[in-house]
Amino acid sequence: MTTFGIIGTNWITERFMQAAGETGEFVPTAVYSRTADRADEFADKHGIPHRYSDIGRFASSGEFEAVYIASPTSFHARQAIACMEQGKHVLVEKPIASNAAEAREMFEVAKRNGVLLMEGMLTTQLPNFEAIRDHLGELGTIRRFFASYCQYSSRYDAFKRGELPNAFDPQFSNGSLMDLGVYCLYPLVALFGKPDSLRANAHMLTSGVDGEGSILLSYENMDAVVMYSKITNSYAPAEIQGEHATIVFQPANCPEQVEIRYRDGTIRSLTRPQDNSPMYYEARAFIELLKRGETEEPTNSPQNSIRTMEIIEEARRQIGLVFPADRGERA
Repeated sequence: MTTFGIIGTNWITERFMQAAGETGEFVPTAVYSRTADRADEFADKHGIPHRYSDIGRFASSGEFEAVYIASPTSFHARQAIACMEQGKHVLVEKPIASNAAEAREMFEVAKRNGVLLMEGMLTTQLPNFEAIRDHLGELGTIRRFFASYCQYSSRYDAFKRGELPNAFDPQFSNGSLMDLGVYCLYPLVALFGKPDSLRANAHMLTSGVDGEGSILLSYENMDAVVMYSKITNSYAPAEIQGEHATIVFQPANCPEQVEIRYRDGTIRSLTRPQDNSPMYYEARAFIELLKRGETEEPTNSPQNSIRTMEIIEEARRQIGLVFPADRGERA
């Protein structure tokens, strides 16, 4: 059994705890929130015995060996580093940090302390992502990757009424690229590495974050098109197009159906059983690494996390999206 401390008390945390519970090896023993009342409320709801509102006391406690972080992105670096400096292993929700500099520092701290730091990108831990990767060789020369993740935010109506939900507040390193676009970019990097160049466009909201955007990424023999939005919906499947065949999968962030379509019209299903909750697979991978004493996950690796953050940072530079964290104002 692996004992966990929990940072973040929102719906994604509850979804992770349910999924991690399916491993049979997840035991939440402590929770941290910036407010004591919220920490108590969440801990009481889930039967968690220890609760904290001081990150230093939480990080140095002996009540858990690993930490799951699902706080706003602007807090990820400070909270993860505090925990890793105390010898805790960390699974941190995507995106791993506000920018590439923070991500690099986080992995340096992990290496110095001999602990596991893994980005909680669920997409690349799914059986159906493995199915995609295992069949790339059937496509011939690959010419294009296309992925779209556009999901109208439940908080956008409040934003249009003049409110400022966290999802649209640059103070928390948010926006559609950070929240949704990363789901398209991380698998791209995991499969094909870092591009040679990119061009980014976006519609910026009055709060200063991007409501929607698109990126064209260029590789030596192929290009990639990524679209993302928190202010519209898309129902388009994702594709990896080769000269011999095309892999089609959907949805892009959590592939449930995968098929390969050959030029002669033949269609073959590649879909694999994926019966557990989507976040189960990242939780299982993280726990298995801890059991084996390993400090890097091959796919959700330091290299892939840093490269993805470098792409996001360059796209943000092109669209003019600056976070307080970029000016060194750590939350």
